[in-house]
Amino acid sequence: MMRLGIDLGGTKIEIAALDESGVELLRRRVATPQHDYAATLQAIAGLVREAEADRGRQGTIGIGTPGAISRATGRLKNSNSICLNGQPLLDDLQKLLARTIRIENDANCFALSEAMDGAAAGARVVFGVIIGTGTGAGIVVDGQVLTGPNAIAGEWGHNSLPWPNASELPGNACYCGKSGCIETWLSGPGMARHHAQHAGVTWDAPRIVAGATQGDAACERTLAEYEDRLARSLAQVINILDPDVIVLGGGMSNIARLYEHVPRQWGKYVFSDRVDTRLVKNRHGDSSGVRGAAWLWD
Repeated sequence: MMRLGIDLGGTKIEIAALDESGVELLRRRVATPQHDYAATLQAIAGLVREAEADRGRQGTIGIGTPGAISRATGRLKNSNSICLNGQPLLDDLQKLLARTIRIENDANCFALSEAMDGAAAGARVVFGVIIGTGTGAGIVVDGQVLTGPNAIAGEWGHNSLPWPNASELPGNACYCGKSGCIETWLSGPGMARHHAQHAGVTWDAPRIVAGATQGDAACERTLAEYEDRLARSLAQVINILDPDVIVLGGGMSNIARLYEHVPRQWGKYVFSDRVDTRLVKNRHGDSSGVRGAAWLWD
């Protein structure tokens, strides 16, 4: 069986073909048509047809996209590609390509990719976290994505930062309409905002991390506080889900010291006498989205 995975992003649409064992057979990408739903459909269909013509056979199709299919309407919701919101994306693509298609949130695809043949391969319960421009997560149990009746399983970033101290209240405003969401603290922009508030300079996350490495005291403070907030936030996940492995993805996952410092701290917050959950960096990186989409048909 050939599996086709599509990563539908705001700037690019990427397709990959995997064989039965997960070996990549083909990979292509095109620019995402901007603010044009009909053109986006045609771009996806074109990639599928070209891939199948190249390989000489038909494949299953899985798609990873920002947002999720609403259980109430069957239409896409919560996508940062605004032209997709409220559209019957799944139905339209199934009609266009004349077959059944599976669609999942891009964070779910990341988690599935890392659970199938990535950094968490062989683990029963996997929590896959994306921390970059925003935050998101997916849950995989026994090789299957856990979506939930509301299609929001793993929406970790839009819960309040746990165990906040006085200086963290009420928290920064989040685009979701609440304040103090985990995303406002743990995203790259969240780290930069916090650093600006106490250090008085506007630096992005990579510069802050570099500064800490070079001995800048203000940068070290920002990074140490970030690690504590990440430890608290993941401890809450462990208390609820108790996953075997937590995999980090996104730009912030490249901070090497997180994998040593965060597990050292989360034991203070986990309701157990020891913590066996492993914190690991992703294996497939930016390829996890498209690979996870392909694995939706395992």
